[in-house]
Amino acid sequence: MNETVPESRTEPQSEPLPEPGSIGAGIRNRWVATDGTVVLSRVTRPQATVSVDALPTAINLDLSRTAVVIVDMQNDFCHTDGWLASIGVDVSAARAPIPALAMALPRLRESGVAVVWLNWGTRQDRANLPPNVIHVFDPDGTGVGIGSTEPTGSPVLQLGSWGAAVVEELRASPADRWVHKHRMSGFWDTDLDSVLRNLDVTTLLFAGLNADQCVLATLIDAACIGYDVIMLEDASATTSPAFCWDATVYNVRRCFGFTALLSDIVAAIVPA
Repeated sequence: MNETVPESRTEPQSEPLPEPGSIGAGIRNRWVATDGTVVLSRVTRPQATVSVDALPTAINLDLSRTAVVIVDMQNDFCHTDGWLASIGVDVSAARAPIPALAMALPRLRESGVAVVWLNWGTRQDRANLPPNVIHVFDPDGTGVGIGSTEPTGSPVLQLGSWGAAVVEELRASPADRWVHKHRMSGFWDTDLDSVLRNLDVTTLLFAGLNADQCVLATLIDAACIGYDVIMLEDASATTSPAFCWDATVYNVRRCFGFTALLSDIVAAIVPA
């Protein structure tokens, strides 16, 4: 059951280049070579603005320059046979965002919102992990945690493993992007910022786990380097005590950006 997952099952290939002469990773940020000339001006995408109730104030956002960043919706955190459940954690809270995301992702894609899966995916030798990161999952230094096959049989959070794969209820698209992280924040020691800038997005919707840990750490770093940040309350969750959730929501609204409901954003999208 906890088998190694081939890369093709966990990370679909990126979208193909749209036409001959395109120079770039996709249609959002590319040059076009034609008749001996390289056109440096980017394609101007029409705005797709929606107004949404949010806190501390209502917001108006352009879906054409928005990405949803889905954090750590992985078997090791969300599956009843995963690592977190195996050490006695109730993962029902971790599974709470699944229905909202499964419902909304197809509609977001249709509306031009880029989808980025941000997951733990560590090296087999853990060579880029400092002691403080390993300590989080192995506080006594007994060899459990990241990379260990105990007790699930799948290396915990290791790239390519069953445990690091996204839960099967959430279906990726070939156009989605994947970033593998090695810290609580997805911006350290990864290419997340480069991916987002090549997607030409300015607004980030944050969803996933844990709201007070990896979601918040990544959101704070995003805000600090200039992205607009919105935490989706009905598509985020934590297995931490309730006061951790309350403090996270307060600080996002007070210091960094906004909170909103994914269901409200989807409801605001004009049918195609």
